[in-house]
Amino acid sequence: MAESLRWTPKISDMRRRTMAALSYLGVLCFIPLHFCREDHFVIFHARQGIIIWMWTVIALFAFAIPGTRWIFSISILMIAALSVVGIVSALFLQAWKLPLISNLAERL
Repeated sequence: MAESLRWTPKISDMRRRTMAALSYLGVLCFIPLHFCREDHFVIFHARQGIIIWMWTVIALFAFAIPGTRWIFSISILMIAALSVVGIVSALFLQAWKLPLISNLAERL
């Protein structure tokens, strides 16, 4: 009887979670933008993912410039932390605004 009381997510919820979580995995942020154009929840996460991806690209350029590798190190740690927070937010079907990221993402 206890097994029948367990909550099982709907397929649409799983698809939304998966697509929103993909938004925080680098260049994969463009997949949700292409396949879920009508879902505002997924688009919210995809926009934040694009900003994080652009920050990653800029950090990689900073790595190539001598004397700025410390900027790269700090940036990668912040990118990783924000990506994990974004993925957790997506998996819980929440729309958490990430600090430093959400203001830029709203302008996209």
